[in-house]
Amino acid sequence: MKALLTIAWRNIGRHPARSGVLLAAIAVGLWAGTVSTGAINALMQQRMTYLIESEIAHVQVHHSHFPQEFRGADGVPEYQAIETWLANDGRVRAFASRAIAEGMLQSPIRVSGANIRGVDPEAERRTTIFHESMTEGEYLDSDVRQAAIVGGPLASDHHIEIGDRIVLTFENASGELTAAAFHVTGFFESASTEYDRRTVFVRAGDLAGLLADQPIRHEIAVLLEDETQAVALAADLNRSFPDTLARTWRELSPELNMLVELGDVMLFIVTLIIMAALAFGILNTMLMALFERMREIGMLMAIGMSRRRVFGMILLESTLLTALGATVGMVLAWGTIRHLGKSGLHLDQFAAGAAHLGWDSTIYPFLTTAEYASILAVVIAITLLASCYPAWKAIRIRPLEAGRDL
Repeated sequence: MKALLTIAWRNIGRHPARSGVLLAAIAVGLWAGTVSTGAINALMQQRMTYLIESEIAHVQVHHSHFPQEFRGADGVPEYQAIETWLANDGRVRAFASRAIAEGMLQSPIRVSGANIRGVDPEAERRTTIFHESMTEGEYLDSDVRQAAIVGGPLASDHHIEIGDRIVLTFENASGELTAAAFHVTGFFESASTEYDRRTVFVRAGDLAGLLADQPIRHEIAVLLEDETQAVALAADLNRSFPDTLARTWRELSPELNMLVELGDVMLFIVTLIIMAALAFGILNTMLMALFERMREIGMLMAIGMSRRRVFGMILLESTLLTALGATVGMVLAWGTIRHLGKSGLHLDQFAAGAAHLGWDSTIYPFLTTAEYASILAVVIAITLLASCYPAWKAIRIRPLEAGRDL
């Protein structure tokens, strides 16, 4: 084995320029693939964290018909009893009850559709980080009567200023149209421009008083101490309160669940594509080296080197080349991801498109130890596969024919 290692190492150094180019290609390709994978991870994690922490939480409770019909009359049955149940469950970190209505927003210049969300400011602060999205003015815990906050794009479309009055029209629990005036106290800006353009927040008490003669809530968002307990908590709620529908964030957001489920697949695909491109470089280099050394290999076989050892020598050369390039590439990738994980990767030139899709323009790439190991495993596997053909060609050399030109 020591002799094979020595021969393989000397063969790599025989053509330093060619070996250097291949090493650089492996290092740069692996660096690019690893950093790209870290960026994909960051996009998925950002989307998941934002949706859970700013809006949907880990579990939501509705009336069993509300998600399909979205009627004002379909409030959560016994929502106060559910709140008491949640308050006494150790798995629950916080929860917030909301009143919801679909309607229209009217300003002095135009009318547009609006999703009206009535929230309890104090409970919402404990459950979500939505209040951190405020860009101007005051949150709903101000002293203004019939307060409302609107998204920046919606305010821009209607030329709304803080202190202006808007009229919200919606259907109440009796099926009748109801209109009420609200005073704008602030603007918010989330990661999604479309969400900001159609959403208005008011106090839950103000909206519920207009929807029905008795307290009503259409949604209870539950934030847990541990996300893995979401399925069990939803099942317990559905069993304890049969007329309600409790669903986890995976059920509430199929798009988000798909991103999570496909995370490992995306990692594998990105790595495979880049490494497959590098495999052709390894294959080409080893074939060139093989054709240049046919007489040498023929002579080695003629003096007694077995075909198995020749095969192993070719594989060893490829492995050494890849190991050197992969080491450099992984070190560069680790340093880049470590730096970007702290400072962030700024995609300001794509800010408008990212906001339209619900992403922030700054992401923080990261990779887990298992993902680094997976990338290395793919690199090793592809290297060995790419080396098999040149090694197979080498062992088919006939020593007598190879030595004719000596």
